[in-house]
Amino acid sequence: MNFEFHDVIGVFGVSLIISTYFLSQIGRMTVTKPLYPALNAVGALLILFSLTQAFNAASFVMEGFWLLISLIGLMRAFMLGRKK
Repeated sequence: MNFEFHDVIGVFGVSLIISTYFLSQIGRMTVTKPLYPALNAVGALLILFSLTQAFNAASFVMEGFWLLISLIGLMRAFMLGRKK
């Protein structure tokens, strides 16, 4: 198996998503602060980039929704921050 540039980018995206989820589960990251959805959105974008080189329809759909949900969470985090 050859690891190419797009694979490295995709794996980095996966590591961002998994790391943020892990940190939220152990109480080290607050999911209502902007950092959590921002890192998830970046992770999804990196995975989507890797899928442009090695396409997988199911992964593309999942990451597209992950990105959309993360952007909604990011907007919500900023709106909650303004209300304080």
